[in-house]
Amino acid sequence: MLWSKFFIPTLKEIPQGAESIAHQLMLRAGFLRMLVAGVYSYLPCGLRVLNNVQNIIRQEMNAIGAQEVLLSCLQPQELWDRSGRNAEMEEVMIRFVDRRGRKMCLGPTHEEVITELVAAHVTSYKQLPLVLYQIQTKFRDEIRPRFGLLRSCEFIMKDAYSFDSKEEGLDNNYKLIYQAYLKIFSRLGLRPVITEAESGVMGGSLSHEFLILSESGEDTVYLCGECNYATGKKSENCPVCASPLKGAGRLYEKKAIEIGHIFKLGTKYSNSLSAFFTDEKGIRAPIIMGCYGIGVSRAIAAIIEANHDTKGIIWPEEVAPFDLLLLPLNITDPDSRRFAFELYQRLNEAGLNVLLDDRDERPGVKFNDADLIGIPLRVTIGVKNLETKQVELQRRTDKKPCLIGMASALERIMQEIEERKACLSKIRN
Repeated sequence: MLWSKFFIPTLKEIPQGAESIAHQLMLRAGFLRMLVAGVYSYLPCGLRVLNNVQNIIRQEMNAIGAQEVLLSCLQPQELWDRSGRNAEMEEVMIRFVDRRGRKMCLGPTHEEVITELVAAHVTSYKQLPLVLYQIQTKFRDEIRPRFGLLRSCEFIMKDAYSFDSKEEGLDNNYKLIYQAYLKIFSRLGLRPVITEAESGVMGGSLSHEFLILSESGEDTVYLCGECNYATGKKSENCPVCASPLKGAGRLYEKKAIEIGHIFKLGTKYSNSLSAFFTDEKGIRAPIIMGCYGIGVSRAIAAIIEANHDTKGIIWPEEVAPFDLLLLPLNITDPDSRRFAFELYQRLNEAGLNVLLDDRDERPGVKFNDADLIGIPLRVTIGVKNLETKQVELQRRTDKKPCLIGMASALERIMQEIEERKACLSKIRN
């Protein structure tokens, strides 16, 4: 992709009203644009990142046997009356009456809809277990939208639902998805703090939250300074490693962003929405359910909160909008231009997603924009280095570039990318 043909409206100044680091950088880097408070448009780079995050989630959910569906955003309020959550969610639900006089809402979540679907088609224990998931837009009428994608009125979630005939089946699916979440967040460049949490309006017997430490977060987590213990409940001492030594095992308070939440729902929704099955003995019983959510758009903000510096975003490799940035400092120089486009073509043929900054701009502008949008790997083509048949190769996380030969540039770049992939794979496994 040529920068001159690609829509990346970068900004020098921090937009007014952008409170969190992620919000500021996504607007400045041209990944998002606010339409009204709490509602955002994804621009080309932002959409590339969103698609990469979604693909990682799909790969890991599919790997454990979950099946993807796509449920309607429009939901009849009658389903919410049957579940008993209509009053509980009243403040955040966007409701309306259609021209047929039906009371409808834009779905803030999909437990009712998925349970109604399964109730209509699953009648026997032979059809269980079943795990369905979707990546879908949700709507909540937030009183005070803030922090960009962290608290918005329209947001994207991955929500999964397990359906089992026995508690042992729920336990198994809960563990499977818990482990899948660890792989997903690792691939997203995130290290979550995991706590046992309150189930709230979702209901159920057990839930766990996946949190990313950040000053922009609206959740509070209490961490032990000695071990890995974490809780959402305020307490002075860690129950795991508290000792008589002064200060040992004391909990300290940190702000955090919730990026995932999993629940053992049990039979709350299957009972209220008549999702029953017949077991081996011919006895009719409610399906046992679990619910598993990831805030997809929120995860993007969390990635930036966890991966940035004073210059801009530092995207993890699997999330970045491009694999590589080619940066000729003087595109009007014939030798720089020729080599840049030749290397660009060869890298594309090798299967890489490459952004070539072919703009006729000052080097300072190009470097600032490059750091701002945060592509992991950069090749800088300078006139002086070309005289010695060299170019600069630099990772976004490196302070200084290294010089590589022009003749071996393609091989050296591919080697760098493969080595990094192997390193990341080793870390994940």
